[in-house]
Amino acid sequence: MENVLEVKDLHVTFTTYGGTVKAVRGVTFDLHKGETLAIVGESGCGKSVTAQSIMRLIPIPPGKITAGSILFKRQDLTKMKEPQMRNIRGADISMIFQDPMTALNPTLTIGDQIMEGIIRHHNVSTVAAKKTALEMMDLVGIPSPHVRLKQYPHQFSGGMRQRIMIAMALVCQPEVLIADEPTTALDVTIQAQILELFKDIQQKTGVSIILITHDLGVVAQVADRIAVMYAGKIVEAGTRRNIFYNPQHPYTKGLLNSVPRLDQAGADLIPIPGSPPDLFSPPAGCPFAARCDYAMEVCDKVYPFQTRLNREHQVDCWLQDERARKLLTSAR
Repeated sequence: MENVLEVKDLHVTFTTYGGTVKAVRGVTFDLHKGETLAIVGESGCGKSVTAQSIMRLIPIPPGKITAGSILFKRQDLTKMKEPQMRNIRGADISMIFQDPMTALNPTLTIGDQIMEGIIRHHNVSTVAAKKTALEMMDLVGIPSPHVRLKQYPHQFSGGMRQRIMIAMALVCQPEVLIADEPTTALDVTIQAQILELFKDIQQKTGVSIILITHDLGVVAQVADRIAVMYAGKIVEAGTRRNIFYNPQHPYTKGLLNSVPRLDQAGADLIPIPGSPPDLFSPPAGCPFAARCDYAMEVCDKVYPFQTRLNREHQVDCWLQDERARKLLTSAR
């Protein structure tokens, strides 16, 4: 399957008064053409930093991409100058930010904000840009687009503002769309509508989507593949079926066990004990070892090798080692 984006061994740090935060530590993944890849994990695991690194929106300083590459159309985005990146942002790779109210400019009409990208990247007239903006507003389900085009962000509901953000991101027909927690601030009814909108738009445009979220319910509805992040690393990756029906990393299993179940009466939530490691000085071994019920001595000292279970499913865990399997079998 054709890759539209390849992230290889990405490292991102932030220099602070307290020291250097190693926010992303060797992240590697591919994005296939026309698919939805979900990156999941708890707050602070590095999901949003990874997304912002692809867009080169990391503030420098204090942030810095210290190693790795981000390949798009065989070009390494980490080595591009800012003028080159401005030509790619919004045109080839777009991003939907977490809070539409703070991402939208309250002093400009919705029409001005949607048309800005078209005029900037496609160099068309205002009349042509307006026509495209109206078509995009209709595509994302904004009623009476001719009237709404002249209104301001505060005149829209939260769900409608999120639809406007999606329209702004798609108006230049990008190949990659990054959605950073796009449903966090929405109630469940509007959330379902937005997720259906994503699927509908992907079918119509063929855009490849990176979905950043901590909500496994959202992931179950729209993701083709899933990458599970913890403490700046991808600890498990696979298809939706792999992750939901055959999870192998203890952290992935912990995430799934902490999701409310409506199909089991009286089922208890099982929280993951403990806290994530300090990324000022991350552990040398598996970052989940301190919270893992199956941790062994090697887990604290050496980071596990990656085990490829099949073509799409891979996991970083010492439990996959043949010696650990023998120990577990004998213990039973």
